[in-house]
Amino acid sequence: MEMMERMMKLMNFDVIVIGGGPAGLMASVAAGEHGANVLLLDKGGKLGRKLAISGGGRCNVTNRSDMEEIIANIPGNGRFMYSPFSVFNNEDIIRFFENLGIPLKEEDRGRMFPVNDKAATVVKALVDRVKALNVTIRINTEVKDVLFDKPDGKVLGVVLTTGERIAAANVVVAVGGKSVPHTGSTGDGYPWAKKAGHTITELYPTEVPVTANDSFIRAKLLQGLSLRNVVLSVLDPKTNKAVVSHEGDIVFTHFGISGPAALRCSQFVVKAIQQHRVHSVKLALDLFPAESVEAVLQTLETLLGEQPKKAVKNVLNGWLPERFVPVLLTQTAVEPLLIKTEISKEKLRALAHSVKNFPIHATGTLSLEKAFVTGGGVSVKEIKPKRMESKMMKGLFFCGEVLDIHGYTGGYNITVAFSTGYTAGQAAAMNRV
Repeated sequence: MEMMERMMKLMNFDVIVIGGGPAGLMASVAAGEHGANVLLLDKGGKLGRKLAISGGGRCNVTNRSDMEEIIANIPGNGRFMYSPFSVFNNEDIIRFFENLGIPLKEEDRGRMFPVNDKAATVVKALVDRVKALNVTIRINTEVKDVLFDKPDGKVLGVVLTTGERIAAANVVVAVGGKSVPHTGSTGDGYPWAKKAGHTITELYPTEVPVTANDSFIRAKLLQGLSLRNVVLSVLDPKTNKAVVSHEGDIVFTHFGISGPAALRCSQFVVKAIQQHRVHSVKLALDLFPAESVEAVLQTLETLLGEQPKKAVKNVLNGWLPERFVPVLLTQTAVEPLLIKTEISKEKLRALAHSVKNFPIHATGTLSLEKAFVTGGGVSVKEIKPKRMESKMMKGLFFCGEVLDIHGYTGGYNITVAFSTGYTAGQAAAMNRV
């Protein structure tokens, strides 16, 4: 008890924020703006490392879709976000950055980027705002543990790996999940949450490239080929019906497929394999999502009719990517040198069907460490949604990817980070004694 009292006497900070990523930086801003004396700790040598590589280095800061669309694009406990969004939503994020002198532009699907396309500008503006609020920043400073007074159910502060103890009645855990570990997200927050009595739901990779074992993948026949504006579906192993479908671009790799549509489907591949205890799940690729099978069949007949003496492989070049044609013909057992009169109606229909439902057999995904986003984490059932505060421990807050909340890339996941970060920081500041 004496030790606790000494710590309380030494308290210099109202709020300690652990983690200098998007959620932690925004939590520091919110706490500082609401009058708290804030300490920001980060174990790395630079703040905002994950933010700096987001959006391909251009920093997709949020998405301008309406609230229902945003929630729909947060497949991991999206409904929980109604409360944090009531405190700080995507329009607030836009205003925040524009007030910092970062003009934003809207691109396809509502994605918001800085006009100059430079993530470094966004990171600098955010860090400068943290500094302007007189937040004490300590980088290269690793937290070993969060200290609790368990009988009273409250936070006492933190202890660093050096043994130094820093007292505070409010601690915001914003250390990320386990994805993109080179940015500092190595799962540090889960043991602290467990110690406080929290449930950690199973962790799994999301927004991650998909692995496949088809012969054309193994032979690298399509490696590097990009397809734009296609639809990729994950099929239920029992019913063969689509569990989820996503429109966007894909790129074939030496191990499977990547690109936005593949990344969005990845978590459903993981879940389907686990749920049905199978080695692979079937994906269906639709190259012409705006057209029906009948319309594709009509196009095929027209193309072949216009060039009746030309081999089918040459007729299809141009309509389909040249490297894709032999793979498609092999898959449908159509000889590449056949001409129109030698191809049966059944074979043409099989070709049309395959163009609309080209099969890829997904065996899983790359590892959690290779994922852009971590699925699972601190259970949101144990978090007060309008405060991001623990229901178990007074003064303990969680925000960002350490939580069991995840959104798609395209500005959704980072919106979760900024929103929960601001909500946690504001509540922590208002919680101070």
